[in-house]
Amino acid sequence: MADAAVGATIQVALQAVVSLAADHVNLAREFPEELERLNKSAEMIRGFLAGADEVKHSHDPRLLGVQKWLEQLEEEVFKADNVLDELNYENLRRQVKYQHQLMKKKINTNLERIHRDADGLGLAYKPQVEEAFATIATGATSRRQTDSKIVRSDVLGRDEDESKIVKKLLTESESDSISVIPITGMGGLGKTTLAKAVFNTPQFDNHFDKKIWVCVAEKVDRIEVVFKMILESSTGRKAEVDNRQVIVDGIETELKEKRYLLVLDDLWNDQEVLLNDFFTTLEALKPKKGSWCLVTSRLQEVAIVLSRHRRINFTRHDLRKLYDDDCWSIVKNWANVGEEVPKELEALRKRVLRRCDGLPLAATLIGGLLSKKRKQEWLSILEGSLLNGDGGGIEQIIKVSFDHLSPVPVKKCFAYCSIFYEDTKMKQDLLVELWMAEGFLQPDSQNQTMEGIGYEYLRTLLQTSLLEEVHDGRGTWYKMHDLVHDFAKSILNRNSSNQDRYLAASERMVEIINEKTSASLRTLFLEGGIADDMLSKFKYLHVLKLFGADVKELPTSIGKLIHLHLLDNSDSMITTLPESLCKLYSLQTLRIDALEKGFPKKMSNLISLRHLHYDDDNTGRKIQMPSGIGQLTCLQTLEFFNIGHQEEGRGIQELGTLEDLKGSLEIRNLELVNGKDDAELANLSKKPNMYQLVFEWGNRDRESNKRDEDVLEGLQPHPNLKELHIRKFTGDQFPQWLVKSSTLVELHLVNCRELPTLGQLSSLQHLYLSSMLDYHHITISTLLGNLVSLEDLILSHCPKLEYLPSIDAMERLKLRRLQSHRCRLLTKAAPSGPRSLIFRSVPQVSVKQQAVIAPKHCERLKSVLKAESAWNLKGILLHFEHSPTATSGCGFPSFLKKDEEEAVASKQKCNGW
Repeated sequence: MADAAVGATIQVALQAVVSLAADHVNLAREFPEELERLNKSAEMIRGFLAGADEVKHSHDPRLLGVQKWLEQLEEEVFKADNVLDELNYENLRRQVKYQHQLMKKKINTNLERIHRDADGLGLAYKPQVEEAFATIATGATSRRQTDSKIVRSDVLGRDEDESKIVKKLLTESESDSISVIPITGMGGLGKTTLAKAVFNTPQFDNHFDKKIWVCVAEKVDRIEVVFKMILESSTGRKAEVDNRQVIVDGIETELKEKRYLLVLDDLWNDQEVLLNDFFTTLEALKPKKGSWCLVTSRLQEVAIVLSRHRRINFTRHDLRKLYDDDCWSIVKNWANVGEEVPKELEALRKRVLRRCDGLPLAATLIGGLLSKKRKQEWLSILEGSLLNGDGGGIEQIIKVSFDHLSPVPVKKCFAYCSIFYEDTKMKQDLLVELWMAEGFLQPDSQNQTMEGIGYEYLRTLLQTSLLEEVHDGRGTWYKMHDLVHDFAKSILNRNSSNQDRYLAASERMVEIINEKTSASLRTLFLEGGIADDMLSKFKYLHVLKLFGADVKELPTSIGKLIHLHLLDNSDSMITTLPESLCKLYSLQTLRIDALEKGFPKKMSNLISLRHLHYDDDNTGRKIQMPSGIGQLTCLQTLEFFNIGHQEEGRGIQELGTLEDLKGSLEIRNLELVNGKDDAELANLSKKPNMYQLVFEWGNRDRESNKRDEDVLEGLQPHPNLKELHIRKFTGDQFPQWLVKSSTLVELHLVNCRELPTLGQLSSLQHLYLSSMLDYHHITISTLLGNLVSLEDLILSHCPKLEYLPSIDAMERLKLRRLQSHRCRLLTKAAPSGPRSLIFRSVPQVSVKQQAVIAPKHCERLKSVLKAESAWNLKGILLHFEHSPTATSGCGFPSFLKKDEEEAVASKQKCNGW
């Protein structure tokens, strides 16, 4: 495995070296003969690597020499990359000098020596570029992290287990002892998935006062660590204290007089002393009867120890393997074969299921592997790599999936993910930016971008189930199953004489790293403080990601890291960037959370910058943009632009030259733009990759402004735009490009003086109206018109709004949801189509096919309730802020049965509504 890892590293590094030489350093023009030698060297090395692969998979006596040759070659390729990267840096400074030719010749001399060494070993030259080499990187041992989110379709074959556990958790114990259910079983059985399914049981929302999910995922030597996790999970805040008494007191405050469900996922401690200490303390908090603790663990000893605890109400649940039919369903699902199973797969069913061995993870991996291959290849893959022999278990299945990853750089990207904590939810954009910074994403043509290649690699890892996709309210994330992570980390932590290249470490670990190791590092994930002299020894870093740094200012020595391609401060306390940062001419990605003193003055020098992420909205609204940001013509990600004065290089014109901007952009302070001509200089109509735009003016208390109309007209976006937000617009008329858009899907109007006529927005599905302070009624003619695609109409903070369109007027709409929040005068609403009708003055709780009505005073319901016959609703939930018995004064719609009325009223009382 170690030799394969070295081989893949060399493949990817060579590709980066040749690409850098040809594209960035302009060797083709300045030194064509040297470039030709470099290309030949790379081609020969790729061929020799294929020969080396044959030797290392045999009992050839040359094996030891081949391994040493591979390691020497790896070192030389990285040295070559460092030299060319320095040349690129100098080229960016426009100071390329003649003596660099000597460095280029040295690269070729060393590589040609490697050729001679290969000949001396008798390695056969084989012209194969994409061999199944493993990947290389080194990460730190890290704590796994899981969450409670679940996709129900992922839970197969566990109905009986789920039902049994749920039934037990709903049973109130007669004793005062704490109740515990340990779910035990081997890795890959789906213990965490089952725990998630149980945790998200709808009945629990009313049964338990508090639900807490904690992932332990490591063997702890002090039980205070687990208590701290519980406190942080229950409060949703990071606990800054380590004192046990303070932590336990905090937990008691959270759980006092509450019935709770606590999940301890992936517990690795089976020491009786620690477990007894934990549950004795938990019991001393005097939980309300019916409280439960659900534990998942691979260790059978955990259940045995808990069964001996005298004060625990104990129920053990050993998770069995899946039945063959359930495993087969998972394989078919991931292989995307539909209901009719191809004969190529059906013929191998018994052998595939034997290899799955009842493990859902194994079934998922095999299905994912087949999904990326043609049916004609299935037999050779399954016969040749997967089904022969009985050894290897699930690790062998993961390895086969890994071996078939193509192209080779995908393997590098896969292994690199294990530098994160196990089960960390990784951001899509960050992953791609990290891979790009390490040179794993090399375009083969001018039509490709590094980012585009990265997203394609992500899809490959998803389709083969080596990465999992996770969705929550904040977006889409990616993570690895813990067994897959273990495999990736085994590649990262290979035993080799070469130095580590990718490292996650604490401040104390970094301080003792020797000079040789620090010179070889390409990626450093650093947790803790950062001294000014600490960075200087990591001169070849491509990636620096800081966690929890307790300093507020980034050291000036950052400017010496001329190879740095990605700097991420977003998870640290750093709020000040030094001017020396502006010397990082190769920097591609900068991630920051907040800046107290603004951007460095010479940010426009960062001419390679492609992605600028700024997370903090509070300081972001006040901060001045870097002067001359329009010079950063590689920029693709810019989350906001605060317009300033053009004479200072901060006018809206700066956006005009940023042709590659994509995604989302918020443009603020539009009151500073002089008119249509200036607005057009932003060239938004020539930015086809923007899918969301936010236009925001200053204080709405300004008089009705014709200039606002001119500016908005000049901000015409590309037709590809899908989502538009307009805030504090004081004009009386909206431009034609808006009211006649045939592609806009979502529109937000916030604190605007007028409403546009929207009847021609044929693709509009979601309409949000907020803080429309002057509107008394919304009519079909002025607003909705022919919005044939409209599904959601959301009204918020419209204090004078009294009327909505009539039933007849709204019949032709496809409205799925009509929601009102803090529109306190609204009394007439009679839509015929919405499946979710929500009138509330509290945060939203989405209930499909039900109406949630929560005005302050019951009288305002009457006119709404009279329209009951037109509603397409299954139920009504009444939320009264003052009196739990107020239902008697309102009356329910006649289409609700009496028992439904009683159930609804009972429900609102139980919830404290």
